[in-house]
Amino acid sequence: MVMPNPALETSLYPAVKAFLEAQGFTVKGEIRGCDVVAVRGDEPPLLVICELKLGLTLELLLQGIDRMRSADAVWLAVATTRKGRDRDIRAHRLCRMLGFGLLAVDAGRARVEVLTEPAPYKPRPNHNERRRLLKEHTTRRGDPTGGGSTRQPIMTAYRQQALDCAALLRDGPKRPRELRPVAPDAAAILLRNVYGWFERVDRGVYKLAEPGVMALLRWDDKNKY
Repeated sequence: MVMPNPALETSLYPAVKAFLEAQGFTVKGEIRGCDVVAVRGDEPPLLVICELKLGLTLELLLQGIDRMRSADAVWLAVATTRKGRDRDIRAHRLCRMLGFGLLAVDAGRARVEVLTEPAPYKPRPNHNERRRLLKEHTTRRGDPTGGGSTRQPIMTAYRQQALDCAALLRDGPKRPRELRPVAPDAAAILLRNVYGWFERVDRGVYKLAEPGVMALLRWDDKNKY
């Protein structure tokens, strides 16, 4: 028996054909530019298209989108990997959102793994993340960091309050309640000391540490936040 060449997309075809035939489809390859066309039933027939690629690429997704106009269901089949894009849960979500089925094909073993089913998809709401987004958007003052910024600290609402605390502590040690009118979360910020800007000098009393002084110089508290 001639073994399929794993470097060719055609190596995926026998396993995908067998997978669809096991579901009662009549399967044929390369019909009007489609890698795989499978038909089941008579009136009306169920038409399924599968596109083959060695890896999950943008081109494969675009092909799938184009095929949706004429098919009842679309599968995307890629060569299986251990840590490749086919194993990325984000890619699975994207395929579900687009309505694609995703297959990981082990051509050597003629094995097909169903990663996502071709069905309409609505993502499960993440209410906790939604609340965090709304809170950060509401509490952050102004718009201090442009979208797309990389390789630099983000001016979050937490950092803004920490800088407020640092600015007030320049005049000398204080208690959290003295900072609370300007920084409502002062007690937690001083206690956690995430940035290392503060130093406790007595029970419930904090002063500005040298990293905090440098932070104020860096962000220029009057203009930058």
